[in-house]
Amino acid sequence: MNALFSIANPLPKILLTPFAGPTRRRCINGFQLDSSEVDRFNTLLARIGGHALETDQLASAGRELSRPGRMDSAPPCIRQRLRWIAAVEQLLADRQWQPANDAVETASAIVDYARSRDDLIPDWLPQVGRLDDAIVVETAWPKLASEVDDYLDYVRVRSRQAHQRDRSPSGYAFSRADWEEVRYEEAVLAQYQKHIRESSFLPETAAIFRVH
Repeated sequence: MNALFSIANPLPKILLTPFAGPTRRRCINGFQLDSSEVDRFNTLLARIGGHALETDQLASAGRELSRPGRMDSAPPCIRQRLRWIAAVEQLLADRQWQPANDAVETASAIVDYARSRDDLIPDWLPQVGRLDDAIVVETAWPKLASEVDDYLDYVRVRSRQAHQRDRSPSGYAFSRADWEEVRYEEAVLAQYQKHIRESSFLPETAAIFRVH
């Protein structure tokens, strides 16, 4: 799995499970969450395989991620998931890659939401303005991680194949089937090299004869 996908910076735990307590908080960094917008957000989460979130969960997560005295960049957990979104955008934009059918709809939903100006939390909000985007991609990630990982490896292989032929990767015709063939050849070669490392071409030691 690509190092990009390692969960080194998890989102706040309060977002991970359905909320059972009373809903009191509605404010994130001075921004008041709208109940109808939260409902619309939850409709999207349900569509991509997630559970509904309450305003209290969102507000509590925002407060947890807001660092006093810091009004600049988003916290690491959000920045990491924005990189995931960028990888999904790259996958959808690459006309040479044929995504698995069940990944296209989910990937498109993520990108459409991330690009929309009509989202739950305004992007201009300091530190946590992209929290809702991070939640969306986190929710969909079990369906997409393998596909995006395959795509990034495809980009690696295509770049190498193009370089070997003095071609630009963007102008080099290379399909998903071509990538799968190269990956198979790499796997066969790796297995052969492993066999060589663990074997020896030297003859076995002769048995010791004893004279009685």
